[in-house]
Amino acid sequence: MKIAVLKEEADGERRVSATPETVRKFIGLGATVAVEAGAGANASVSDADYQAAGATTGPRAKVLAGADIILGVQGPPPNSLAGAKQGAWLVAGLNPFGERARVDAYAKLGLEALAMEFMPRITRAQSMDILSSQSNLSGYKAVLDAAAEYGRAFPMMMTAAGTVSAAKAFVMGVGVAGLQAIATARRLGAQVSATDVRSATKEQILSLGAKPIFVENVAGIEGEGSGGYATEMSEEYQKAQAELISSHIAKQDIVITTALIPGRPAPRLITDAQIATMKPGSVIVDLAVEQGGNVEGAVAGEVVARHGVKIVGHRNVPSRLAADASALFARNLFNFLSAFWDKEGGLPQVDDEISDAVRLTRGGQVVNARLLG
Repeated sequence: MKIAVLKEEADGERRVSATPETVRKFIGLGATVAVEAGAGANASVSDADYQAAGATTGPRAKVLAGADIILGVQGPPPNSLAGAKQGAWLVAGLNPFGERARVDAYAKLGLEALAMEFMPRITRAQSMDILSSQSNLSGYKAVLDAAAEYGRAFPMMMTAAGTVSAAKAFVMGVGVAGLQAIATARRLGAQVSATDVRSATKEQILSLGAKPIFVENVAGIEGEGSGGYATEMSEEYQKAQAELISSHIAKQDIVITTALIPGRPAPRLITDAQIATMKPGSVIVDLAVEQGGNVEGAVAGEVVARHGVKIVGHRNVPSRLAADASALFARNLFNFLSAFWDKEGGLPQVDDEISDAVRLTRGGQVVNARLLG
């Protein structure tokens, strides 16, 4: 079994899909590992580190030759996979909805493309979930990015010259990223509040020492979708939520938005009119900016100002913590492949529930139900 580790080609992508730690583990399972030269450089991993772990390094053509499994962080351009073995697995974050043409191209190449972001949110797959591991870092980094743009301190400080008030931080969307954002803002000393359309998150917010901000007067709307994601709300709920948020957001110094709905544009949570009510010098970080954004006026890849408020729209936030993000991502891939490893040397034998979820292509065809529906 040969595993190929590719150097990422997407703009701004600093992560790598395998680390010396996971290389050693794959070799311990009986695999050989080939790493494209320079693949780990942006994540502080040298070719020598991979070689010391037992991998070979070299140009892409040599790395791909005869590989049974190809690992990546983002899906590689199909034209860069010349010489890949028919039937080889491509295991990466493939953005199936946003890059459907690329998925079709993988099928034509005869690859079995497995999208790790389609991993079902079930207990036995938690350690394989790239969305959770990377979102955790995104929530942490969002708070640091907000602090870097905010012109004041986060914690309350009592000095001989007077008292500095604590920053007020509001987190919108209490998934993995939102929970980490709450915890990080609390550690930095901010007064933190949070909201979500899923009423079950109230206890999680309280457990982190933050204040829940919820619509209480609209009954029967829980917001819980499949896999723990939020669903779209009724017009009645959206109106009530907008009124509540408008009154709350005007008092905040920091707002972090994290709301995503799989396969759809990110829901709009903050309007330009609401931004105009915030104090000059306030900061909003939109973690959904690459999916259309939760914040009106947010621009992917830029920090913009509206009404004296900075709106941070960094792309690929986990990649801004490349070393740790790579370590977690690489473990997700190893946990997935090793859980179904074939000791006889064949491709891993993934059970139907997981394989049906993550497999996009097989036998030259797109086979995933979410792409065919």
